[in-house]
Amino acid sequence: MAFHPMVEEYLNMPPVTRAYTTGCILTTLAVQLDLVSPFQLYFNPNLIVSQWQVWRLVTTFLFFGPVGFTFLFNLIFTYRYCRYLEDGSFRGRTGDFVIMFVFGAVCMVLCALVVNMLFLGQAFTIMLVYVWSRRNPFIRMNFFGLMNFQAPYLPWVLLGFSLLLGNSVSVDLMGIAVGHAYFFLEDVFPNQPGGFRLLKVPHGIVRLFDPAAGDPAYAPPPEERPGGFDWGAQRPQPAGDNQ
Repeated sequence: MAFHPMVEEYLNMPPVTRAYTTGCILTTLAVQLDLVSPFQLYFNPNLIVSQWQVWRLVTTFLFFGPVGFTFLFNLIFTYRYCRYLEDGSFRGRTGDFVIMFVFGAVCMVLCALVVNMLFLGQAFTIMLVYVWSRRNPFIRMNFFGLMNFQAPYLPWVLLGFSLLLGNSVSVDLMGIAVGHAYFFLEDVFPNQPGGFRLLKVPHGIVRLFDPAAGDPAYAPPPEERPGGFDWGAQRPQPAGDNQ
């Protein structure tokens, strides 16, 4: 059966990316159609505890604001870098990807208790960008044709862009901090003398999301590291550079 290209692209999205971006779009449409109010979605620990409005722990990550530039900007980045991670360094390890989502969400909720943030979706996007950028350090980025830089600088470029737009940088800084915490615990500390993995995936989650991984003969596919930035060009590295 032939599908419309957009439908086919949607069906080909990896499961976690598809679920998260779909949740963001449906939540925004519900607000636009006045089916729900943003006041029913924002993070409010008092209402979560006193009235058991536990859905706020999820919806705070799904709403980027009304349809407009900020919403489209965040949605594009969320989709792009969530998919890059799931198709790249988390390919064949959906359980690990889910654990990263849970780790990031828990850390941000704890931070929001201190800094009083209402919506955490943008910070979550920056976390995804940060982890991808640190795992692809030699990819060259081009931002709006104005500047060229290595991928690890992308979160800081986005922070500067938010500052130019007059937005608070505290959201971006939270995303960078949580992303760095995950990168350190997962990619740096285990490779140090005496280091070990702290974020081990429970066996039940492995069996749920990656049943093939329980097979002793299973070997995950080779990692691909897609890159680039649609609002600019990805520059190849000189021949002498090796990742």
